[in-house]
Amino acid sequence: MNHDIQVGVLPALTVGLVVWGLFSARLGRWNISAPIAFVGAGLLLGSGSSPLIHVSVESESAKVVTELTLAVVLFGDAATVSLRRLRGDAGLPSRLLVVGLPLTIAAGTVAAHLLLPGLSWWVCAVVGAAVAPTDAALGSAIIEDERVPARIRRLLNVESGLNDGIATPFVNFFLVAALVGTSFDIGSKGGALVSLALGAVIGAAVGACAGRGLEIAQRRGLAEQAFVPIATTAVAIGAYSLAVAGNGNAFVAAFVAGIAYRAAHSVEVPAATLKFTRDCGSVLSLVVWFGFGLVLPGVLGRTTWREVAFALAALTVVRMVPVAAALVGTGLDRATVAVVGWFGPRGLASVVFALIALGTLPAADADRVILAIGITVLLSVILHGATAAPVAGRYGASHRGDESLG
Repeated sequence: MNHDIQVGVLPALTVGLVVWGLFSARLGRWNISAPIAFVGAGLLLGSGSSPLIHVSVESESAKVVTELTLAVVLFGDAATVSLRRLRGDAGLPSRLLVVGLPLTIAAGTVAAHLLLPGLSWWVCAVVGAAVAPTDAALGSAIIEDERVPARIRRLLNVESGLNDGIATPFVNFFLVAALVGTSFDIGSKGGALVSLALGAVIGAAVGACAGRGLEIAQRRGLAEQAFVPIATTAVAIGAYSLAVAGNGNAFVAAFVAGIAYRAAHSVEVPAATLKFTRDCGSVLSLVVWFGFGLVLPGVLGRTTWREVAFALAALTVVRMVPVAAALVGTGLDRATVAVVGWFGPRGLASVVFALIALGTLPAADADRVILAIGITVLLSVILHGATAAPVAGRYGASHRGDESLG
């Protein structure tokens, strides 16, 4: 069969999930994360002249699944963020988003221009913006390790949740510019900002109404308690879908909906309610990582040292120097700045942006963009997945009880 997504994907995924369930603890002790395992499984099954499973990178269904996965993950992450604590810590996330993210995009653009010759500045900017947003799920060991100061865990989580949506208008803007050169209408920039704002409004409205409505329904005995977690997950999909239909930024809508959903509750949202959503996001993420592994053989077969050099630069200096610059004057020690700088994994958002670029740019440019982003994400899955637990343990032990980071 040679369809977009073969029927064989489902049984392979089923076996993979069961095997991971059987051996996850042992593999975890070897610093093999779930994304590493599923990317590896996909790579194994998708390799060779006659791969057991074939998935087209141009598949529309793959794009939809990837985008929905990102929306559910963003909502689940945001719904765990305390708005009160977020307001108290607003300075640090703001620095990373307002200063660090633009600097990272700029540095990534320059790195792409130097290491990927032949691409226009606008296409290099697409690459730089696509690999700028982070994916906290790939560094979940540090986000979930309670030995790591709570303030740093919130910082990484909030940055990851918001920078996907903020990077989206940059990617769209650069794609337009890459297609039409310097003659593009400056109004496209305003349109991107409108999309960002509209996504935030839609997300806030959906999250607040759903959160308040579900709380009232539970208090009055109208809602079946067992179904509330399912309804909560539907809020994420609803915010995403409405934003897409209304030309708003769907990823911003999903994240803001999560924050609004939690804020709309007069009491703490039960952990079990959000656990289902986060579990759904985790399972969907593994589906995406498995699919990513399936398409990797085609990427690796055309990769040169230039893409590898760009990926290494994107994961180190392109991320860490802007983060250090953004955090100047915050009083954070060097170890904390280094940890925040290193834990900028590239994941689902970058994969989504690669798929968008594939369907927008000319074939020659799109192919090179896919290669650069694909290798960056692959190395991030391996390097961040393998180092998250050891670094979290070492850093958490040395900074436990630090009241300035509590």
